[in-house]
Amino acid sequence: MNFAVLRRIASVVLLAGALAGLLLTAVQQLQVSRIILQAEVYEEAAAAKAHEQAHAAAAAGAPAAAEAHEHEHEHEHEHGDEWEPANGFERTAYTVLANVSMAIGFGLFLAAAIVVSGRKVSWRSGLLWGVAGYLVFFVAPSLGLPPEVPGTVAAPLHARQLWWIMTAGLTAGGLGLGVYARHWALKLLGLVLLVVPHLVGAPHPAAPGGAAPEELAQAFIHATALANGVFWLALGGLTGYFYKKFA
Repeated sequence: MNFAVLRRIASVVLLAGALAGLLLTAVQQLQVSRIILQAEVYEEAAAAKAHEQAHAAAAAGAPAAAEAHEHEHEHEHEHGDEWEPANGFERTAYTVLANVSMAIGFGLFLAAAIVVSGRKVSWRSGLLWGVAGYLVFFVAPSLGLPPEVPGTVAAPLHARQLWWIMTAGLTAGGLGLGVYARHWALKLLGLVLLVVPHLVGAPHPAAPGGAAPEELAQAFIHATALANGVFWLALGGLTGYFYKKFA
């Protein structure tokens, strides 16, 4: 791979990623962000209620509650000064930065896959690559770990990350074998790879639950699925368009 090809890929990834990231932010602002803000209200209310109950129990002289209250106070003291962007323009600006950075990263995977496939691509075939990315990076992991609103009780982060990476990797390999392999045994192996992560099972907490109502949690899943669908179609179509344009 020569320098001209690398420069072409870099140009495609940066342009497609920036535009797709901006579009994702716009879609999120229409519905996803509103749901997150509502869930944060429930999360803060639940945290305040738990703090009041622990304080009341500690004042009543319950030793275990007093110890828990002291631990909670220390935790708040340690993390109370952590910075987070303020709601409004500042939060939106950081969301744009995060989405564009993420889109460029995913765009790099998409462009690399297109190069490895050796097939010609246009914006139409780019849409199919976008659908593949949507299945690999969102749909398959979401079958075991659906998107969660703030305040949801979840399994340890490292366990969820490992399962997500395994699922995305095996799904990509399974789809690749299903589409490009010629021998039936390899296609069968691809099907097995698609199923394995879900047979293993995603990590879940012993006592699931959350501060937000179930209706809000379901609305968040649907809104996130829609936003990611629009994002991946845009990223795939734009990657195909710019890849052909800079050929």
